[in-house]
Amino acid sequence: MTNKPLILITNDDGYKAKGINSLAAFLRDVGEIIMVAPDSACSGMSSAITVKVPLRVNKVWDEPGFSIYRCSGTPVDSVKIALNQITSRKPDLIVSGINHGTNTSVSVHYSGTMGAAIEGCINNIPSIGFSLNSYKEDADFSFCEQAVRRIVQEVLENGLPTKTCLNVNFPDGSNLKGVKVCRQASGEWVEEFEKRTDPHGGTYYWLTGYFKDHEPEAADTDEWAVKNGYISVVPCKTDITNIHSLTELKTRFEQ
Repeated sequence: MTNKPLILITNDDGYKAKGINSLAAFLRDVGEIIMVAPDSACSGMSSAITVKVPLRVNKVWDEPGFSIYRCSGTPVDSVKIALNQITSRKPDLIVSGINHGTNTSVSVHYSGTMGAAIEGCINNIPSIGFSLNSYKEDADFSFCEQAVRRIVQEVLENGLPTKTCLNVNFPDGSNLKGVKVCRQASGEWVEEFEKRTDPHGGTYYWLTGYFKDHEPEAADTDEWAVKNGYISVVPCKTDITNIHSLTELKTRFEQ
């Protein structure tokens, strides 16, 4: 046992990714670290779980206060198996990331990074997803350290509202202007599928597309914050009920 808080770290880029290993390095002195992450990249997995094949988990590193496990499943599988089979006590915090690429606006619904944070939230564990607006293979995460530590310490000390986790996105660059607590921007991914032919003459499709921000001038959104050099912090709820529509829909359907 240790007096330090227990921090469970996961991601959707795999346990070897630079982002998760940077995150672990930032927090080594903050708490006891257990890393349980997919054994390969699982971007876009959202809250997917493995139900048709067995899960496999292997310990790949172990030293006092720091251990690493790789999981054959998804980010949410990694959280579930960690809580059920690996951790000896309930974690004080779950941290997911640091993702290669942002998870602003509606991306939160597709993101494996945020899927893991939301799973922690469902289990009443304060949880944070961190992402960086860079898709470079050797992205620089070092400038995120100060803010990561500050946000983590704040959550460890004061917790989060019930069933609420944080979606934190960093702009790419060390000239950070500060932190903005934001709302999720209104936008959508405009999807396009490229039709291609494989070497055997078969047809297949490759998902491409671009993000369309419906309110690019709104300065209170996560998209605006990241584009303008700020770290965005969006509180996300597990309860997605549209409370404002209840009265109207009752008049329409309760007859």
